[in-house]
Amino acid sequence: MASAGSKGSITIRSLWSQVKPKIVIFSKYAKEELAPPKPSDYCAMREGINKMVKSFKTGSFKNLTVRDAWINTLVTMEVCFWFYVGECIGKRHLVGYKFRNDSDD
Repeated sequence: MASAGSKGSITIRSLWSQVKPKIVIFSKYAKEELAPPKPSDYCAMREGINKMVKSFKTGSFKNLTVRDAWINTLVTMEVCFWFYVGECIGKRHLVGYKFRNDSDD
């Protein structure tokens, strides 16, 4: 029985040594990507929005490469998906809202 315990602890240590570097990398990127924007980021966001509006006014968005158009599409889809996830979290249901019926109280 002691042999099984020592084999289990060796397996857990081996597994942890393989997983730990991946967790460190994940937490590093999670801290950066999931953080709210800093006040210094607002200027860059404003410039990006102005550049986008200018490209729509002048029609230069038609000259995008396929790669740039694909990246813009993926970013837009990501924003829409996160909005949908936020809606589901807010309403606490996947479909529709549960309205409270006052007669049930």
